[in-house]
Amino acid sequence: MRDHAPRLLSSPASPTSPGFWRSPLRGVRFTAVLGLVLLAGITVMFVTGLVSYAAYNPDLSPVNDKTPDKGILGFYLFAWPTGPTWLYRLTQGVHVTLGLTLIPVLLAKLWSVVPRLFALPPARSLAHALERISLLLLVGGALFEFATGVLNIQLDYVFPGSFYPLHFYGAWVFFTAFVAHAVLKTPAAISAVRRMRAGEPEGPEGPEGPEGPAPEPDVLVSPRPAEPTVSRRGALWAVGGGSLLLFATSVGRSFDALRRTALLAPHGWADPGSGPNGFQINKTAAYAGIAPAETAADAWRLVVRGRSGTVRLSRADLLALPPASAALPIACVEGWSTSAQWWRGVRLRDLAALVGFADDPPDVFVESLQRHGAFRSGALRANQVADGRSLLALSVNGEPLSPDHGFPARVIVPAAPGVLNTKWVARLTFGDL
Repeated sequence: MRDHAPRLLSSPASPTSPGFWRSPLRGVRFTAVLGLVLLAGITVMFVTGLVSYAAYNPDLSPVNDKTPDKGILGFYLFAWPTGPTWLYRLTQGVHVTLGLTLIPVLLAKLWSVVPRLFALPPARSLAHALERISLLLLVGGALFEFATGVLNIQLDYVFPGSFYPLHFYGAWVFFTAFVAHAVLKTPAAISAVRRMRAGEPEGPEGPEGPEGPAPEPDVLVSPRPAEPTVSRRGALWAVGGGSLLLFATSVGRSFDALRRTALLAPHGWADPGSGPNGFQINKTAAYAGIAPAETAADAWRLVVRGRSGTVRLSRADLLALPPASAALPIACVEGWSTSAQWWRGVRLRDLAALVGFADDPPDVFVESLQRHGAFRSGALRANQVADGRSLLALSVNGEPLSPDHGFPARVIVPAAPGVLNTKWVARLTFGDL
């Protein structure tokens, strides 16, 4: 006897079929909430990222160079101020901590719109084709920027080249696509959130939705959804909880008292030791390839060059110069920072005076003994050199610098990124020689 019972519909095998994506959580409103959070958060991240590059002024030639106001993408660059001293600590701390906090939101947002990436036809019009292309740049750019950012703050420099130009140019590609997407989608996202707050039911948008004619059905709402295991509200709370957890285990990077709560920091990073030199470092002397013989009193000499010639100074010579001191924090591009430490040494402007710049200290190019790693040199602007708190430091908190903190001498400049506070200084070149 033939079986006339209806057969169960099998799941569509192709991701291009609307029925393939069966999660009942997906929908315009769920995506809209996540999108509005990202709109605010990524905008802040982009601005603080540009601020970081203004502070660091990296060499991104041929598009940019180290001179403010030069380069196609360097139109916003300016001489970074030296006050308040905690300025870079604030901006870069916000940039890194916010980036980590937004990871669950970003992943949830990408998951929520997966059906649209596979929707057919691939292009219904020229405008639709441009939108799909912008989505590829948006998704690819977001994954690239967040992935490289996380690897950088974990000190995993596994990039085909320098992290800084890769992240910088990637940010411009990503944010351009992000702005285009936001212009297209923000009005609809706000409308969806308003309808959700008004308690209106959600379903596939027809030709006559509550906001008037809809341009297309909502492909995010499955035509045959699976049985829900959690509500959309519960899913949003889960995403928020993940973000809160990442925030709680990351924000300690920027506060000495909370250092041990930074559980996702590189191994051993949260325990810099004790004593006057017991505060955070990025790279040890051993990692940088600093041999003890190079920094011994009878071997090390600081070379200072300027328009009047070259001066070579031992550590004893430097200690004999007029001393200066300043309480300054250190803040690194990886997002960690320390509270203010008490530094003592020689003013950079006094060293500039030794080589012919008594009244008008210029930019200075700083070179280190460091052999390993990307940063063996750095440049400081004239306004940074002229600040009386900018030092070639010889001691910290009343004790000589430890080898890991840059003995025999290091640069310390107010509000400058940590990478410009060069350790194990070997040469200072004032002016364009």
